[in-house]
Amino acid sequence: MNEAGGGGGAPLGPQRLEAFSDGVMAVIITIMALGLRVPSSPTWVAAEHRLPELLTFALSFTFIAIYWNNHHHLLRATRVISGGVMWANMLLLFWLALIPVLTAWIARAPGETVPAAFYGMDAAAAGTSYAILVRVIIRANSRSSEIARAIGRDFKGTASVVAYLVAIGLALLSPYLAYATYAGVAIMWMVPDRRLYRPPSAPAPGTPGGPGT
Repeated sequence: MNEAGGGGGAPLGPQRLEAFSDGVMAVIITIMALGLRVPSSPTWVAAEHRLPELLTFALSFTFIAIYWNNHHHLLRATRVISGGVMWANMLLLFWLALIPVLTAWIARAPGETVPAAFYGMDAAAAGTSYAILVRVIIRANSRSSEIARAIGRDFKGTASVVAYLVAIGLALLSPYLAYATYAGVAIMWMVPDRRLYRPPSAPAPGTPGGPGT
């Protein structure tokens, strides 16, 4: 059986995988939103008591949004998927699906070490899974493909995983140091990966017909 084509037919494109992943990430965000509780009374004091919950939601919402953005650009630049790509994608979604649980845990105990550390473990696992997905996609499309040339060495992805691992250690000193690190990684990824913004075959900046000319 042809792994990429599912039986000798035309190679599988990424459209259904992207649609499925979009749906899962939308559900993850919805679950987090439904977990938010209104203040117990219409006072500033009651609103302040819900502030850790809101801030945690904002961090996790940004976390998922960044993955959705980059996942979208990654699959749009992908021409062929294989069975390995589908399983690598499921592994990524598994770790992302745990975010609502960890978000609720942190919201209930924002000053505790263990929830903050587990959040970092899940973030590092998700980052590693994304890196695996990228490499499996490159293998399915060949190392000389446009997606392979666009990805390159993926320094930002590696730095993110390292930062999450550091944050796990920082959580032992102070959970708030860990949260600051998670927020820092999110800020770094606020702009989706520009390597995938335009087709790698398009004229490069500064060349005739390319951006900046």
